[in-house]
Amino acid sequence: MKLENEYLCVEISEEGAELTRIYDKQKETDVLWEGNPVYWKRHSPVLFPNVGKTYHNTVRIQGTQYPTSQHGFARDNTFTCTVCKKDRAEFLLHSNEETMEVYPFDFELYISYTLTEKTVEVKWKVRNPSDETIYFTIGGHPAFRFAEQEGKKDDYCLHFPGKESLQYILIDPNSGTANVDETFEMELQDAKYPLSEQLFENDALIFDDGQIEEVWICRKDGTPYVGMKCEGFPNFGIWSVKDAPFVCLEPWAGRCDNRGFEGDISEKPGINKLEGMGTFTKTYQIVVA
Repeated sequence: MKLENEYLCVEISEEGAELTRIYDKQKETDVLWEGNPVYWKRHSPVLFPNVGKTYHNTVRIQGTQYPTSQHGFARDNTFTCTVCKKDRAEFLLHSNEETMEVYPFDFELYISYTLTEKTVEVKWKVRNPSDETIYFTIGGHPAFRFAEQEGKKDDYCLHFPGKESLQYILIDPNSGTANVDETFEMELQDAKYPLSEQLFENDALIFDDGQIEEVWICRKDGTPYVGMKCEGFPNFGIWSVKDAPFVCLEPWAGRCDNRGFEGDISEKPGINKLEGMGTFTKTYQIVVA
C-alpha cells in the first residue's frame, strides 16, 4: 500500500499493518529504517496487546497464566486493508482462535495512516465488541535512519522542545522488564541531548509520566531532520542497536511489566482498561523537516 503527495512517499505492509517506508522526495532521502537484518529486521512495528516483555514471559488473566511474546502478536499477523486512498489507509486485525489461545479477549484493532504535506499521522483504534472488560498496552516502534549513508549517532542529537531535563528508567537485563528501583536524570542543554553509542548500552530508555510530547532528531548543529508529536502518551521509549545507523522513537500507552510483577493483568501499573463495547484511540504524528 502506497500513500504519496508532492513531498513524501509512504509505504505500508499488510503484515503487521507496518509502516515500511517514508521517502523524502525533495531531499531524495529515506527517513524510515529500511529493515536491514544485520541490525534490525523491522521498520515500525505496532506493539499489541503488550508493549515490551511481561515478567517471566507470562501474563495472568482471571487466574490463568498465558504465554506472551515480546511486543505482542499484532506485528506478526496479517491485517485486512479497510480503507485505500491516495492519502489515507486503514487496516484491521480482530481476535480469532489463534489470538484467543494467548490473549482471551475479543478485540478489533484498527491502524490508520494519513498523509498531509510532510506529516504522517498514525492512529490506533481498539474496539471492544464484547460485554467483557479487556486489558492491553499498545505502542509504536518507528526507527528513523540517519540521512547520510555513513551517518553515526555522534552526528545527531535529540531535541525536546521546552524541556530542561527528563527522568528515565532502564531495562533489567535478566528479565527484560523495567527496573523501577533506579531513576536516571537526562540533563538537557538548550533542550537538546547528544546521541551516542553509550546511551543505549543498557537497552532502551523508558520515560514515564507523560514527559515526552514532542521530540526531534536533529543534526549536531541543531538542524531538525525528523520529529514526532505524541501528545497524551503516558510512556515513551528511545532505543537503538550497537553501531546501527538509526534510532527508534516509541510512543507507548502502557509499557513492559515492572520487574517482579506477577499480579493479574487488571492490576498492572499503566494498563489500559476498555469496558464492554467501548473504543480506545491514540494518535501521533511523524513530521519530516
